[in-house]
Amino acid sequence: MTGLFQPLASLTPLLAEVDRKALPVIGEHMGLLAFITNSCLVAAIVLGVLLWLSRKATANMQLVPHRTQNFFEFVVESLYSRLEGIIGPKVTPRAFPLLATLFVFILVSNWFGLIPGVGTIGWGKGSGPLTVEEVALPLFRPATADLNMTLGMALTFMLVWTVITIRETGVWNFLVHMFGPKGGLKGFMGALLAVIFFGVGIIEIISILIRPVSLSLRLYGNIFAGETLLHTMMSLADKAPMPIPQICSILLPLPFYFMELLVGLVQALVFTLLCAVYIQLSTAHEEHGEEHH
Repeated sequence: MTGLFQPLASLTPLLAEVDRKALPVIGEHMGLLAFITNSCLVAAIVLGVLLWLSRKATANMQLVPHRTQNFFEFVVESLYSRLEGIIGPKVTPRAFPLLATLFVFILVSNWFGLIPGVGTIGWGKGSGPLTVEEVALPLFRPATADLNMTLGMALTFMLVWTVITIRETGVWNFLVHMFGPKGGLKGFMGALLAVIFFGVGIIEIISILIRPVSLSLRLYGNIFAGETLLHTMMSLADKAPMPIPQICSILLPLPFYFMELLVGLVQALVFTLLCAVYIQLSTAHEEHGEEHH
């Protein structure tokens, strides 16, 4: 039995190679500059690329669009029509800027992590070229593989969600919607339902408070798992004689790159569409009331 589990035991260190937290690229001894982590560096690069593309697409807009403008308009129109079908035409203009920004930023950040060198270029012990296993401080780390980033995006959305919900329904209508009894019953049954729906409202408030946690952990967990998987596959043959490690570090992760491309798109869609559904759930009853009136 010992011989049977020996190969599996040799893989254990590889599964823990990717740090759960982002690491400072300048060094923790730099004081205030220690906040510049490898995930912050990638986030700044992604943001710069998106700002450059958006500027290039909108700086000289024409009736017959050029390729960059045409692609930019396609993305915006596709996202707007999809979100409008969920949120409704009344609320979409207010929610679209944030939701579209979240989708594009998350998607590009997820795919940025698949660029060769992300997670494998950095500093470590030893001299000369480092293997993937020897890189202790990667220069780049996907921004969405950092829980601070995903939690920050989720909290930002919840702040905007609160503003949109209060503006659309008002504080009193929101409280009535959360805690008020439904059905219009009076007397004993009305009082009983009031107590029940008040308890349901408390449960709903708790679920609202949990939303940032679920949004951030879902995105972080999937992207971090993908990064760990690719890192592990690249490191499987590090102990083999040359040139097997170099060949295996390219061939073994290759099938998983295509899977991670799909995962990156799916996770960006899931995060954005869940945010849209949360907005729809808190504002749709107001629209229904207006239609009934």
